[in-house]
Amino acid sequence: MLKSERAARFCIFGVFCVHLPCRAGAFVRRTVLRMPILKKIIVQDFRNIAFQDLEFSPNVNCISGGNGEGKTNLMDAIYYLSMGKSAFPAPDRYNCRYGAGGFAIAGTYGMPGGTESKFSVSAGGTGEKKMMRDGKAYGRISEHIGMLPVVMVSPADISMVSESGEDRRRFANAVLSQLDGEYLKAVQDYGRLLLQRNKMLKGGAPDDGLLSVFDARMSRSAALIFEARDRLAGELNPVVGEYYRLLSGGREEVSLSYRSDLRHGSLEDIFAASRERDRILGFTSAGVQRDDFIFMMNGHPIRRCGSQGQQKSFMVSLKFAQYEIMKNSYGFAPMLLLDDVFDKLDMNRISNLISMVAGSGFGQIFITDSDKVRLSGIVDSITDDRAYFDASAGEFRRV
Repeated sequence: MLKSERAARFCIFGVFCVHLPCRAGAFVRRTVLRMPILKKIIVQDFRNIAFQDLEFSPNVNCISGGNGEGKTNLMDAIYYLSMGKSAFPAPDRYNCRYGAGGFAIAGTYGMPGGTESKFSVSAGGTGEKKMMRDGKAYGRISEHIGMLPVVMVSPADISMVSESGEDRRRFANAVLSQLDGEYLKAVQDYGRLLLQRNKMLKGGAPDDGLLSVFDARMSRSAALIFEARDRLAGELNPVVGEYYRLLSGGREEVSLSYRSDLRHGSLEDIFAASRERDRILGFTSAGVQRDDFIFMMNGHPIRRCGSQGQQKSFMVSLKFAQYEIMKNSYGFAPMLLLDDVFDKLDMNRISNLISMVAGSGFGQIFITDSDKVRLSGIVDSITDDRAYFDASAGEFRRV
C-alpha cells in the first residue's frame, strides 16, 4: 500500500506532469484524487493535553477558547501526525506534558481510493521516536513525509519576517519535503555532511584531501537543494502577490525572491574559495545553509516598512500560496490548519480572507480563535458542514 500510494504522488519537480489551468500560472501536475481526511484523533500527554479522543468534520472544524487553553497544542498534534515533528522548532522533550515520560498521537484517516488507515507517532522524553501506519513501523520517518499533506498558518509564522533566514529555510524545507522525497534526502545528507565538515574545521588543520571529498559529496546534494528552492521561489512569487492583492484589496504590492551562494558557482568552487576563511573561523561559512528568501513590499523589505497587519497578511498569503502549489502538485487539497489567523487583521482583511477560504478548492480545514462569537459568525457563513469544539485546560468538548 505504501509503495503504490508513493508511486501515485507527483513531486513538484518530478515527471508524470500534466498541465491544467490554475491560479497565477503555477504548474499543475496530476489528475484529481480524493484527499486524506482526518476522521479521529487520540492525543495523550502532548503539551497540556492529558488525553483526548476526538472525531472531526470532513469539512470545517472550529476550536475556540481563551489563550493558553490548548488550541494551538491540538493543531500541532494534527501537524505532527503529518510531518513527524512539531510545527515549532523545539526538542520533543518540551512536547511532553509536565511529569509524563513521553507522548503519543494517533489518527484515523480516510484515504484516497476510499480506504482507511491509522497513523500513530510516539516519542519519549529522551529522544526516541516511532511512527507507524496500520500497526507497522516505518523504517525511517522520512518515508511518511508527504503522505498526509498539510499547511499550517500560525502566529509564530511572523518570525519568518522578523528573524533570521533559518526560519525561512525551514519553511521551504517543509514545503519541498512534502512534495519531493529526493529533496528531503538531499537536505538530510547535506546536513549530516555539514556537521562532519564543521567538526573537522573546528578540530584544526583538517586534511585538504579529506575536505575535498566532503566538498564533492556535499556539492551533489547542494545542487539539488538549490534548484528546488529556486523553482519554488519562482512559483511562489506570483501566487503570493495574487493572494496578497485579494487579502489587502490591492493596497500594496509584495514580492518574494531567493538568495543563494550557489548563484555564483558550484559548491565545490565556493568551498575552495572560502577554505582558508573556514579554517580560521572553524566552521563552513558558505553554502546552501546560508540561503535566504527575501520578502518585499512596494520595493522595500517588509520587515522594515510593513505594519503588523501587513506582515501578517503577507505570511497568510505565503501560506495560502504554499497551499495552492501543494494542491496543484498532489491533485487534491492538503489539510489546512488556521491557528489564530484573524488576530491583527482588520475587518476588511478578515472579510477578504473568508472569501478566499470559502472557495470550493479547499479541503478539510481546522480553525482556532479566542472569540467564539466571531468564529461561529465567520464559519456559519461558509458552510453548514462544520464542527465546533470548546477548549479548556487541555480538554476539548464538541458543542
